[in-house]
Amino acid sequence: MKILYLETSSKNCSVAISDDENLLCVAEEVSENYKQSESLHTFVEWALEGAEISLKDIEAVCLGKGPGSYTGLRIGAASAKGFCYGLKIPLIAVNSMESMIEPFLGQNYDYVITLVDARRMEVYTVVYDGKTGQELSPTEAKILDETSFEEFKDKKVIFVGDGARKAQDILQLSEAEFRDDIYPSTKYLVRKTLEKIEKKEFEDIAYFEPFYLKDFHGVKKKQKSEE
Repeated sequence: MKILYLETSSKNCSVAISDDENLLCVAEEVSENYKQSESLHTFVEWALEGAEISLKDIEAVCLGKGPGSYTGLRIGAASAKGFCYGLKIPLIAVNSMESMIEPFLGQNYDYVITLVDARRMEVYTVVYDGKTGQELSPTEAKILDETSFEEFKDKKVIFVGDGARKAQDILQLSEAEFRDDIYPSTKYLVRKTLEKIEKKEFEDIAYFEPFYLKDFHGVKKKQKSEE
């Protein structure tokens, strides 16, 4: 089964194609300017060329559903729905945090904790079992302070995600490891996607919405004062 993967929740615009568990091609780029609107469909074209297949060969679409960038998630969801409607294929959605932990499972960590930068001292976070990848806490928005995650101070823990840098500066966890260069990526969505396909856990394309976690807050422009 040939599957198209889209991940647009972070600074990493990521596209991949697999044939069942075999990853055929990945096209991705981390940009501080969030280039999903510019790059996503170009990356889809590149991935199709790299996999040496055409769009009509795709049999399912998997979307990293968030949480993360509101605009990025909207772009990814609109594209995923468009492909599914046009090709009449199912949509699978996976928590974007799932892909961040894959490289660290089974590496002698007790816990892998994702930290996606929200705003100020806030992060989106999930705690995972470091051996099995089992989710041990629900995805939540958390404001960091010196007491955050203190229950893990005697455990072997790695914090991953672009929120790890500000966490490292404030958390009182001398033994913990921090990796702020880890972003959600389509190349680590394959296993979870195949599990969902096996269980027929497909999304209702018409009513699907990304996992925003919080409402969108736009920036209000200051009105010019009258002279």
